[in-house]
Amino acid sequence: MNDLNVHNLETAPKESIPFLENSIKGFGLIPGLHGVMSESPQLLETYQILHKKFQETSFDKQELTVVWQTINVEHECHYCVPAHAAIAKMMDVDASLTSALRNREAMPTAKLQALHDMTLSIVRNRGVVKEQEVSAFYAAGYGPKQLLEIVLGLSQKVMSNYVNHLADTPLDARFKPFL
Repeated sequence: MNDLNVHNLETAPKESIPFLENSIKGFGLIPGLHGVMSESPQLLETYQILHKKFQETSFDKQELTVVWQTINVEHECHYCVPAHAAIAKMMDVDASLTSALRNREAMPTAKLQALHDMTLSIVRNRGVVKEQEVSAFYAAGYGPKQLLEIVLGLSQKVMSNYVNHLADTPLDARFKPFL
């Protein structure tokens, strides 16, 4: 479909090497997504910054997983759904949450359901959400800060999901058990 490659330290543009080295430090390897992104050092650097910044938001590990996986599933990302299931496991998120997200089932709590619903609405409606949806989100215990933090997570996931679609990124062996 295209000529996007999965680069490594030997084939990547030299400007991407420090970012690929960050990937190795963080994951013990260069994930295929990062190898593809390294064709554009600016893209890979920005993606890594967004990933770090989203993890620094007010969301806990379950909430991070809800936002990431809601978007991954909605975008039908063949790479990110299993990759984030693996990441959720590394973060000690209960596997039943990941399974519910993957299978589009109800969330285990009303608060996580509100986060899931708002994330889906933002994705599906490109940020044009109804006042009653925002009110329900706030009533569940979230506020304006979390509403904007969903946008940050979405920004990160648009980058990865779209790159994976464009590149048909091969799934890394460590993520295959999470298909």
